[in-house]
Amino acid sequence: MNKFENLKPEYKIWFSSLQGDGILGDGKWKILKQIDECGSLVGACEQMGITYRRTWNDLRKIEKMLGFHLLETVRGGQEGGSTRLSPEGRRLVKCFDVFHQRMDKIMQKEFVRLLDELNS
Repeated sequence: MNKFENLKPEYKIWFSSLQGDGILGDGKWKILKQIDECGSLVGACEQMGITYRRTWNDLRKIEKMLGFHLLETVRGGQEGGSTRLSPEGRRLVKCFDVFHQRMDKIMQKEFVRLLDELNS
């Protein structure tokens, strides 16, 4: 029996400023994807079970650090408001997706290597 068969790799990816302030990680990446999917920050927050006010403030902070808007908002009216990713926000999410896919492959390959080393 393999002593390590119940192990699986878990990890998070995030980017920080040179001063160590967190900018973008898995959590904010997921909320941005959810906003893009449902067209609403409120709806995305509800679906993910997170608070609107904190998320809004966090996203504004990220925008300030990056120097561009992540979101484009349309205020309510008869049809209600909407929030969608800006072109720069969409590009950031797409690039993070690709980066994450690459890191997932590397992590899985290295995890298999680790298990081989542990089991030899």
